[in-house]
Amino acid sequence: RCQRWVENCRRADLEDKTPDQLNKHYRLCAKHFETSMICRSSPYRTVLRDNAVPTIFDLTSHLNNPHSRHRKRIKELSEDEIRTLKQQKIEEAFEREQATQELNESNERNTVSEEGGEEQEEEAAPLTLEERENKDYLKSLFEILILMGKQNIPLDGHSVVELPEGIFTSDNFQALLEYRINAGDEVLRKRFEMTAVNLEYCSKTQQKQMLEICESCVREETLREVRDSHFFSIVTDEVVDIAGEEHLPVLVRFVDDSHNLREEFIGFLPYEADPEILAVKFHTTITEKWGLNMEYCRGQAYIVSSGFASKMKVVATRLLEKYPQAVYTLCSSCALNVWLAKSVPVVGVSIALGTIEEVCCLFNQSPQLLEELDNMISVLFQNNKEKANELKEICRSQWTGRHDTFEVLVDLMQALVLCLDAVSSDSSVRWNNFIAGRAFVLSSALTDFDFIVTIVILKNVLSFTRAFGKNLQGQTSDVFFAAGSLTAVLHSLNEVMENIEVYHEFWFEEATNLATKLDVQIKLPGKFRRAQQGNLDSEVTSENYYKEILSVPTVEHIIQELKDIFSEQHLKALKCLSLVPSVMGQLKFNTSEEHHADMYKNDLPNPDTLSAELHCWRIKWKHRGKDIELPATIYEALHLPDIKFFPNVYALLKVLCILPVMKVENEKYEMGRKRLKAYLKNTLTEQRSSNLALLNINFDIKHDLDLMVDTYIKLYP
Repeated sequence: RCQRWVENCRRADLEDKTPDQLNKHYRLCAKHFETSMICRSSPYRTVLRDNAVPTIFDLTSHLNNPHSRHRKRIKELSEDEIRTLKQQKIEEAFEREQATQELNESNERNTVSEEGGEEQEEEAAPLTLEERENKDYLKSLFEILILMGKQNIPLDGHSVVELPEGIFTSDNFQALLEYRINAGDEVLRKRFEMTAVNLEYCSKTQQKQMLEICESCVREETLREVRDSHFFSIVTDEVVDIAGEEHLPVLVRFVDDSHNLREEFIGFLPYEADPEILAVKFHTTITEKWGLNMEYCRGQAYIVSSGFASKMKVVATRLLEKYPQAVYTLCSSCALNVWLAKSVPVVGVSIALGTIEEVCCLFNQSPQLLEELDNMISVLFQNNKEKANELKEICRSQWTGRHDTFEVLVDLMQALVLCLDAVSSDSSVRWNNFIAGRAFVLSSALTDFDFIVTIVILKNVLSFTRAFGKNLQGQTSDVFFAAGSLTAVLHSLNEVMENIEVYHEFWFEEATNLATKLDVQIKLPGKFRRAQQGNLDSEVTSENYYKEILSVPTVEHIIQELKDIFSEQHLKALKCLSLVPSVMGQLKFNTSEEHHADMYKNDLPNPDTLSAELHCWRIKWKHRGKDIELPATIYEALHLPDIKFFPNVYALLKVLCILPVMKVENEKYEMGRKRLKAYLKNTLTEQRSSNLALLNINFDIKHDLDLMVDTYIKLYP
């Protein structure tokens, strides 16, 4: 398509440029396209249809205009070329006529004619001195805002609630602006030389408007790559607090031009308590505000904090109703057991998970505390040094995200409680008040029988899914074979449910033994006892209480959640992983991807030749040379030199690659999530900004200052 654009523009000087160079470094004015080729779904950009080709050119006016004669080198056409061009125009006119029938002609024609007229007028009339100075001034402001975003400098400099009367202090934006004036920025100096020093140079409203444009332009660079790739998946991370409001971080997965799977952060979405409203706003933001076509979405995953799981499940369900191919999956960055535990709709489980996170966080904040815990582990496991060393190593990692989190916690319980007790009761000045206070609170939480029963039951129930979940985060072959083992996992859990009386008896006995070791009284929760006061008929035992309130709902929920997350479509997609040569080899090249690839038939360039192509693909690897290794991952297969000779296989691998359950093989293409975590960790809640966050996390994305200035002038004349 780039080549056709160059031919139609008669730009002989660009004929030797590659499509990639043309795409990145050259732009064409919207007035060269027929109105039916243009969609104007947003004030920030002009979006062309996939088959858009420029056809409107005035190729003679430059001859009469001496000033523009050397601006573009236009080559003379031969009669054959003119005849070919005419034929192309006739064919394109027919295509446009068909496209126009599908459009709402009146609205689009009005929009395009108005904006197109402005562009022509702007090109015709040169900028006045005042307009040029205004553009340069705005460009300086945008440069400061981009610098603040990239360096994570908050807009407000002072957190002083009240300042003495008559004293004015600059915020960070104004301070940088003044610094730039003092450093010799003539444009800014001229603008503000007559302004009083105790006045704001740029209002908060104007800063907000400009930041929104910065955010939109930077996001658009990523979204342009996503649209070029066609297929993508949506992933959200845990709800975060931004300046007192809850927001949902949104990331997008896609395969770029270099065949690399990337996961990029594209913005925050204000969180809504009502799941139905959240689902509508989620869909509207992605499609209308960000301009992504959800028809190309092939996967969705939601990493959630406890208590939010049911709401995000509603969002997933509503999207699936509209877009059945947007398969609801697990995310590769979250262990299955942790994800299942967070989704359990039992209050006690949510409280226990919060306590575990706080314990891990406290020990990670203080190297001295970790050293104290190491000593306690050494004493308790002096007869098993191998186990002691393993636990010490685990304690220095983010162990709350492991597949065996609850096994680790049960092993560590005694050491954690003794360590926290020692810190909270230490009369020396070794520990500050904050650590001693937190140690006391957390020790009390860990030695609550309700907490002990909860973690023991979670440990036992989730032991049935541990190996399955670990394989899902393993190599491609592990993921493929895990898909086939789901039936066995569900069978085991159903057996547990049928014999819950027996299983719960064993689990409760383990919990009481651990409580006895920690000198914890075995009793019903205080809130339950208080609610039952005066009810003489109530003779509920602790064992029966926890069976009904914890064991039964937990097992039932996990069975249902596994069925929902591993739907028939999801399992079909995972079975298509037999396309990866190493998996083929393990199956002795006796595979049948055709049966499972039906769901992606419309995504293939040549679906009619799929069967023959898959046969060639199998033969290629079955009869390979002895020194040729089988590619073990989708990443390796996508980077094969001859992959383009298998267009259907290539298309299938690309779609499978973006499923959120597949891990990002190359860590440098998973930076979006890591930078998001770093931004949240390094920025105080009240200083966070959704606009500045996007600039900070995507600091290496190129930005077009001229586009930002032009957009600002157009939106806020």
